[in-house]
Amino acid sequence: MKSISDPNQTTLVDRSLDAVWHPCTQMKHHESLPLIAISHGKGAYLFDEQGNSMLDCISSWWTNLFGHSNPCINKAINSQLEKIEHVMLAGFTHPPVVELSEKLSALTQGHLGHVFYASDGASAVEIALKMSHHYWRLHDQPQKKKFICLENGYHGETLGALAVTDVAIFREAYGSLLQDVFTVPSPDSRKAQASESAEDVAKQAAKKLEQLLEAEHQNIAALIIEPLVQCAGQMAMYSPEYLKLARALCDRFDVHLIADEIAVGCGRSGKFFACEHAAIWPDFLTLSKGISGGYLPLSLSMTTDKIYRAFYGDKIQQGFLHSHSYTGNPLACAAALACLEIFESESVLEKNIARSADLAKAFTWAKEDTRIAHWRQQGMILAFDVQPEYLKNQASFAREMFSASLAEGLLIRPIGNTIYVMPPYILSAEQTMQMGASVQRALNRVLA
Repeated sequence: MKSISDPNQTTLVDRSLDAVWHPCTQMKHHESLPLIAISHGKGAYLFDEQGNSMLDCISSWWTNLFGHSNPCINKAINSQLEKIEHVMLAGFTHPPVVELSEKLSALTQGHLGHVFYASDGASAVEIALKMSHHYWRLHDQPQKKKFICLENGYHGETLGALAVTDVAIFREAYGSLLQDVFTVPSPDSRKAQASESAEDVAKQAAKKLEQLLEAEHQNIAALIIEPLVQCAGQMAMYSPEYLKLARALCDRFDVHLIADEIAVGCGRSGKFFACEHAAIWPDFLTLSKGISGGYLPLSLSMTTDKIYRAFYGDKIQQGFLHSHSYTGNPLACAAALACLEIFESESVLEKNIARSADLAKAFTWAKEDTRIAHWRQQGMILAFDVQPEYLKNQASFAREMFSASLAEGLLIRPIGNTIYVMPPYILSAEQTMQMGASVQRALNRVLA
């Protein structure tokens, strides 16, 4: 590695490699797969320092809903910047955080009327887990402190969130630090046998959940799930039937249901909240990523009046003992309010029905390709798996596909042998078709 003595004599990439430790990255890989220095973004495109453009097919890690440098969101942030950039939320409040909380509550028809804020998805999950545990302590059931998660599920990388994450690479590295949890089968529809439907798989998985709850419910605080799509778990998709059954089982055995909608919320599934597909509401719902349109770090955990009231009392020990310096940051809340305004004024959910159809059409070729299995789609998420026997090196396929896609002017980031796209909600039909054709060319090059 270079020692940087004169920044003017080195590239931005060299300086980054010397000073920045990049996330979820084996830094040595950048010896053969160079970092890309981004100079700016506009609409659905990112631009590097040489002026090359790339279509942002994954919304910059699933956050950028309405394009880069969106004029409406820019205006909202600039306007708020002239008023107050930040004030602590302990003992103070401000218009953007109140308005955002009210609007989010209204989107749940009042079922989830109280909002606690943080900055990132893992923190929102931590809040929900801690709140559930504390709730049971306040109700003289301190033994209810265990959690249930789904196999192949992902909820973040802080210690509490990682405890309910079932991704092998993280568990192997940090498992000795984590609380023990119960893991139940995923309702992943790819498990369906020839004569089975996605609903059959969901019912089978729910039966295993029921058996666990029958035996252990007195020790369990909550079940946490990613509704409909386990995104980091290779975009595993499942039937809404599982959400209905899980909600009923949690009610029956007096266990909280936490819906982690950090990746699937904000319209990604086809409805604003993925839980709406099953017509159920959880006890806690977490949001992040798209809620600020990919502009600023913001996350939140919503909950019911029943849970809120359990913490309401005279003693500080009865309050929810969690804090974050940037809780409810006014600039981030202003960005989120601008996003909600775009959803409403531009009828985004209605228009996404047509965009989802465009997405399916653009990847029709993948349905017919014998090298591909498990073509699947949920709203504005589309994924498929490359059959292992066609891979020269399964361990390096994702990096090779990433590089080949860049050569086609695309940003995609495969997960293992799963290729997926999760584009911003602004692509034209022509751009979507271009994306599908470019992914096909990149795949052909990698598998050739």
